[in-house]
Amino acid sequence: MNSIRQVPTRVKSRRVEANLGAEREHFDKQQLSSISKAINSAETPVKEKHARRIILGTHREKGAYTFWSYALGFPLHSSSILCWKFCNVLHKVLRDGHRNVLQDCMRHHSSLVEIGKLWSNLHDRYGQLVALYSKLLCTKMEFHTKHSDIPPNLEVTDEVLERTAGTDINNVFQLTVEVFDYLDSELRLAETVIRQLNTSIAISTLTSGQCRLSPLIQVIQDCSHLYHFTVKLLFKLHACLPADTLQGHRERFHDQFHSLKTFFNKARDMMYFKRLIQIPKLPDSPPNFLHAASLAKHVKPVVVIPDEEEPEQQDDDDDDPEPLIEVSDVSTSSVQLDIFDKAFGPPNGGFDDRDLQIESLKRDLELLRAELERVKAEAQRYITQLKSQINSLEAELEEQRAQKQRALVENEQLRMELEATRRRNAEHESLQTTFIEAEKRSQATEQRYNKLKEKHTELVASHAELLRKSADTAKMLTVTQQTQDEVERTKQQLSFEIDRIKQEADMKVAGCMSIILFDCQKFEMEKLRRELEEKMAEVTRIKGTLQTSEKTSEQVSSSMTALQAEKERLMRSVSEKEAELSSLRQSAQAQQSSLQQERERSSRELGELQGKLQEKSSQEEQLKQKLLEEQFALLQGTVAEAENIIQDAVAKLDDPLHVRCTSSPDYLISRAEATLGSVDKVKKGHADYLRNMGDAGGLLRALTQFSHLAADTIINGSATAHMAPTDHADRLTENCRGCATESLQFFKDLKSKTTLQRADPASIRIVIQKILYLGQELRPKGSDVRQEELGDLVDKEMAATSAAIEEAVRRIDEMMNQARKDTTGIKLEVNERFAIRMLIIASTDLQKEIVEGGRGAATIKEFYARNSRWTEGLISAAKAVGWGATEMVESADKVVLHTGKYEELIVCSHEIAASTAQLVAASKVKADRNSTRLTTLQQASRHVNQMAANVVASTRTGQEHLEEKDTMDFSGMSLIKLRKEEMESQVKVLELESHLENERLRLGELRKKHYELAGVPLEPEGNGVRSPSPAPAGTMSPKPSKPALMKKPALAQKPTIPSKSMVRMVTKR
Repeated sequence: MNSIRQVPTRVKSRRVEANLGAEREHFDKQQLSSISKAINSAETPVKEKHARRIILGTHREKGAYTFWSYALGFPLHSSSILCWKFCNVLHKVLRDGHRNVLQDCMRHHSSLVEIGKLWSNLHDRYGQLVALYSKLLCTKMEFHTKHSDIPPNLEVTDEVLERTAGTDINNVFQLTVEVFDYLDSELRLAETVIRQLNTSIAISTLTSGQCRLSPLIQVIQDCSHLYHFTVKLLFKLHACLPADTLQGHRERFHDQFHSLKTFFNKARDMMYFKRLIQIPKLPDSPPNFLHAASLAKHVKPVVVIPDEEEPEQQDDDDDDPEPLIEVSDVSTSSVQLDIFDKAFGPPNGGFDDRDLQIESLKRDLELLRAELERVKAEAQRYITQLKSQINSLEAELEEQRAQKQRALVENEQLRMELEATRRRNAEHESLQTTFIEAEKRSQATEQRYNKLKEKHTELVASHAELLRKSADTAKMLTVTQQTQDEVERTKQQLSFEIDRIKQEADMKVAGCMSIILFDCQKFEMEKLRRELEEKMAEVTRIKGTLQTSEKTSEQVSSSMTALQAEKERLMRSVSEKEAELSSLRQSAQAQQSSLQQERERSSRELGELQGKLQEKSSQEEQLKQKLLEEQFALLQGTVAEAENIIQDAVAKLDDPLHVRCTSSPDYLISRAEATLGSVDKVKKGHADYLRNMGDAGGLLRALTQFSHLAADTIINGSATAHMAPTDHADRLTENCRGCATESLQFFKDLKSKTTLQRADPASIRIVIQKILYLGQELRPKGSDVRQEELGDLVDKEMAATSAAIEEAVRRIDEMMNQARKDTTGIKLEVNERFAIRMLIIASTDLQKEIVEGGRGAATIKEFYARNSRWTEGLISAAKAVGWGATEMVESADKVVLHTGKYEELIVCSHEIAASTAQLVAASKVKADRNSTRLTTLQQASRHVNQMAANVVASTRTGQEHLEEKDTMDFSGMSLIKLRKEEMESQVKVLELESHLENERLRLGELRKKHYELAGVPLEPEGNGVRSPSPAPAGTMSPKPSKPALMKKPALAQKPTIPSKSMVRMVTKR
C-alpha cells in the first residue's frame, strides 16, 4: 500500500523534473537566439529587445554563466565589428544585469585584456575602438570589484559614497585618483568615436554611424555619475588638505570638465541621441574648490532614459540566411523571356518546364534550409554543452590548482616550522654543549680550589707551627731573662757578700782567725767564682740563642707577612672563583631547566608537526591523484573535441557544397608548415606530460592548436585539389584522408592510459610532409627561381625590358619612315613618341630608391630575397610591359604590311595599359608616399595610358577611313528579293552573335586556365592558343615572353561591335 501511495508523488516529481528541464532548454535557446542576434558582424546597432532579454536572463540565473558560455564561442579575434558589439552588450550586462555578473566577468578579465591588446596592434578603425572599449571595461570591473559598495551602474547616494571614501584622507585621495582614471577611460572612448564619425562619411542617421554611437549611451550614463563623484571627493579633499597639494587634481579635473562638456554638447546635437536619452547640461565654468560654499551651488547631472519602446519592425525570426538562388536573376530572365515572347511568341505553346524546375528547386531548398537550421541548432546545442562542460572542468581544475597551491603553501609553512624547530634543537644542543663545557670548567675550578684549599691548610698548619715555635722561643727568652736577672741578683748578692766578707775579713784580719777559716772562705770564693763563670757562659749562650731566635723570629715574621698577603690574595681569588662558580651553577641550572622545557616542548611540537605533515602528505597524495585524474579527464575532453574537429573537416571532403570551394597552393603550403610546427609542439607537450602527468596544460594547448591547423590543412588541401590536375587531386585528397586517419588514431591512443605511452605523431608528420610536397608541386613554376637569383633576375628583366622597348622604338621609327615613303593615300595616324621607355626608366629609378631605403645594412640580393613575393610581382610586371611593347611592334608591322588586323593593335594597347598598371602597383607597394620618383612613375603611367588610348583612337579612325564607302542601293530589288535578303542578313547576324558568345566563353576558359598557371611564361603555338612552357631563369632575350599576372588579371574588354562594312558584306551576300 505504501508503494502504491508513493507512485503519484514519484510521477509528480518526474513531471516537475521534466518541466524544469524543458524550461531550462527553452531558456538556453532563447538566450542563444538573443546573444547571436545581438552580437554579429553586421554594422548595425544592438537592438534593445535582444539586450533586454540577455539582461533578464542574468537576473533569472543570478549570474552571467550562460552569457559567457555562448560569448566565448564567437570569433572575437577575427571580426572587429563583432568584438565591438560584444563589448557593448557586456557593458549593458554589467550595468543592468544581476549583481553576481561582476564576479562572473572578473573570471574572464585576462581574456578581455588579451582582446584589447590584439586589436590595439591592428590598423583598423573598429579595432582601435575595441582596444579602448576593452580597456574601459577592465577598468570598470577592477574599480567595482575593489569598491563593492558602489554597483556597476554607479547609482548610489552621497551617504554610500561618504562611507566608501571613509575618514582616512589617504583613502579619499586614492579613491579620487581611481575615479579620475575611470572617467578618463570613458572620455577617451567617446572622443575617439566622435572623431571617427567626423572624419568618415557615416552620420548618426546611418546604421554604420549608429553602430559606433550606440555604446555612448552607457558612456553618458557613467560619465554623469563619475562627474558627481569627482566633485564631491574634491570638495572633501580641499576641506582636509592645503590647496597647493591638490593643484594637480584641480588641473586634471578642469581638463576632464571641458572634455566632458564638449562631448555632451556634440552628443546633444546628434539626431540619434534625441529620442533615446536626455543629456544633462553642465555649468559654464567648473566648480571653485577653494571656496567651500560653492558645493551648495553644485547640481548633480541627471541622465533620463525615456520609456519609449523600440519599434518592432520584424519578428525575432527575421534574421534568416539569404536564399541560395538569386531571385533577381530569375526576375531578369523572366523579363527577357517576356520580350522574346512578344517578338517570337511563347515557346511550347505558352508553357515552360523551367518553371516547374524552379518550383521544385525552391521546395527542395526550403526543406534543405529547414534541415540545415535543425542541424545547426543541434550542433550549436552540442557545442554549448561541450563548452559548458569544458568551462566547468576548467573551473574545477582551477579550484584544484588553488587547493594544490594552498596545500603547497601549508606544506612549505610546515617545512619552515620544522626547519625552525631543527634550528632551535641545534641551538639547544649548542647550549647543552656550552653547559657541559661550563661544568667541565667548574670542575676544573673546583679542583684548583681544592688544591688551593689544601695549600692554604698546609700554610695555616706551618703558620701555627711557627707561632708555637715563636711562643716557645719567647718563653725561653723570658726564662733566660729571668735567669739573667736571677744571675744579676745573685751576682749582686755575691758582690755584696764579697764586700761584706771583705769587710769582715778586713775587720777580722787582725783578729784571730785561723788560717783554716781563711782557706774555707777562699774555697767558697773559688766555688762561687766558678759558678759565676758558668752562669756567665750560660748567659752568653742564652744571649746567642736569643739573638738566633730573634733573627729566626724576624724571618718567621717576614715569611708570615708574605704568607698573610698570599693568604689574603688566595682568599680573594677563592671568593671570586666561588662567586663565579655559583653564578655558573645558577646559569647552568637555569639553562638546563629551560633546555629541558624546550626539549619537552620541541618534542611535543615535533610530534604534532609530524602528524600534520603525515596528514598533509596524505592529502597531497590524494590531491595529486585527483589532479592526475582531472588532468586526464581534461585530456579526454580535449581529445574528443579535437576528434570532432577532424571528423568535421573529413566530412567536408565528401560535402557537395564544398566542391565549389577553392584554395591556392601557397596558402595550403603555409597551413601545412604551420601544422608541422604544431606537430612538434604536440610531441613536446606529450613528452612533458609523460614526465609530469600533473600538468597537461602544454599538451592541451598543443592539441587544440594542432586540431584546428590539421582541420584547416585538410579543408584547404581538398579545396586546392578542386583546381589541381586529376593525378595531383587524387593524391592530395588521399593524403588529406590519411592525415585525418592518422590524427584520429593518435587521438585514440591518447584517450587510453594503456596506449598513452606509445602514442607518436610521427606518422602524422609524414602525411603532412606529403601534402606539403604536393602543394609545392602545384605552386606556379615561376616561383621556382631561387631567392639568391632574384636580385640578378630583377636587374636582368629590367635591362631586357629596356632593350625590348628600345628595339620597339627603333622598329616603329623604321616602319613610320617606310610608311611615309610608300603610302600616298590615307595614312595611319599613330603617335610617334613611345612613352613606355620613360615608364621603365622611372620604374628603375624608383626601384633603386626602394632598395636603398629598405635594405639597411643588407645587400641588394638579400633585400630581394627577403621580399621574394614583391620581387616576383615586379619581375612579372616588367616582363608583361616588355612583352606588350614587342607584340605591339609586331602587330603594327603586320598592319603596315597589310597582313595584320587593326584589332590586334587595340588589344595590345589594352594589354600595355594593364601591364603598366601592374608595374605601378608593384612599385607602389614599398615606395614612400612622398617620393618624387613615385610621382614621376605615376605621371609616366598616365602618359602611357593616354598614348595607348591615342593609339586605339587612331587605329579606329584609320580603320574607318580605310573602309569601303559603298552605298547601299536597293532600288532594283523586288519585294520578295528584299524579304529574302533581310532573312539572310538576320541569319548572318544570329550566326555572328552565336560565334561572339562562343568566343566569350572561350575567353573565360582561357582566363581560368590563366589563373591556374599563374606565374608560368606563355609561348605562342601554331594554332594561336598559348600553352605553358617554362623558360630558364638565367637566359634573357630582348623579346621577353609574356608572363601570367600574379595579381589581378586584365579587365574584360568591351564586346567588338560589327562594323558597317561587315554589315554591308552580309547584306550583299
